[in-house]
Amino acid sequence: MPPTLAPNTGSRMPAALYALTAGSFGIGCAEFVIMGLLLQVSADLHVTIAAAGMLVSGYALGVFAGAPILTLLTRRMPRKAVLMALMAIYTIGNAACALAPDYTTLMIARVVTSLTHGTFFGVGAVVATSLVPPNRKASAISIMFSGLTLATLLGMPAGAWLGLHMGWRSTFWAMTVIGVISLIVIALLVKSSRDDSAPVRLIDELRTVVRPQVQLGLLMTVLQSMGVFAVITYIQPLLTRVTGFGESAVSPILLLFGGGMIVGNIIGGRMADRRPTGALLGALLALTLVLATMTLTLHHQAGMTVFIALLGIAAFATVSPLQLRVLRHARGAGENLASSFNIAAFNLGNGLGAWLGGVVVERALGLGALPWIAALAPLAALGIALLAVRMEQRATAIASAYHLDAA
Repeated sequence: MPPTLAPNTGSRMPAALYALTAGSFGIGCAEFVIMGLLLQVSADLHVTIAAAGMLVSGYALGVFAGAPILTLLTRRMPRKAVLMALMAIYTIGNAACALAPDYTTLMIARVVTSLTHGTFFGVGAVVATSLVPPNRKASAISIMFSGLTLATLLGMPAGAWLGLHMGWRSTFWAMTVIGVISLIVIALLVKSSRDDSAPVRLIDELRTVVRPQVQLGLLMTVLQSMGVFAVITYIQPLLTRVTGFGESAVSPILLLFGGGMIVGNIIGGRMADRRPTGALLGALLALTLVLATMTLTLHHQAGMTVFIALLGIAAFATVSPLQLRVLRHARGAGENLASSFNIAAFNLGNGLGAWLGGVVVERALGLGALPWIAALAPLAALGIALLAVRMEQRATAIASAYHLDAA
């Protein structure tokens, strides 16, 4: 098993945690910036908007496939070496995107880049929780995942601005530079350590992942992400063609979405530290309500602007509770693998959401129907969460009764 770093027992978070945040920012940029470039990519490469949206699905499905595979292949490697290797692949993949001569090549480059995503966040989340005391684990996950929120706050609008003024390829060159910087920061701040404990058997890790509560947690993650990405993938055409904003307004509005993600990430982390189950149920309910009521503001610019920010809050308030729940139920032999599977589940939901949004836009009800259809996914996740909590309570009651009988 990769080395376990000693927990930090002080009040300040360790520098290594912020190095992980830098890496998550770089990888998050690769995931999110394409959403502000759909119109430019579709025009330059002569494909439809729905086809350009499939670049989101291709990336997400690459994460889904790559996360468990790379996690298993690197399970005996030091975590720092794994993180650095993944950032190197990320950097090369973004350079390939910038140089892609056609849609097929761009898709392949996006998939190659995406293979690093799940394992980086999966291994990184385990490292983050190992750096802090038990009562700060959700906050540590929240800080690491704040790189994703910063990628949306800064990376997505900046990428959209670059794409509008300098061409979409300049955005991928910028991410290549970010990858180099992130690699250097991780090399400098994340300490190497050795593991003297016996390695965990692969079969034990796999058994952990198939635990019913872990599987239900992964399904919640898929549905939560599916709802968010059914809308956010098509945010550029939604804002310009339905709400009536000009293209120059997309970047500032995406800035609000990113700011909302930062707020939601902080709220979700702190709430999950105190009441993990309540935080999960409340966040899923909030996401469902925001998506459902967004439909009422589609033709009102001020209202739509507010709901984009609310969507960012609701979307990322769910991340720490979902990740923490999977880690809690995978405690023991399979934390690395289960964590990576959860990141894969997020991105499977991303891909399914982008696909669902494309079907709605091109073949069904049009852009205006996206929010209320998307709301059905987190609503289903909320139902599954309630079922999982009930199963957990029943199992606890049975175990208590057994111990009383045994006594």
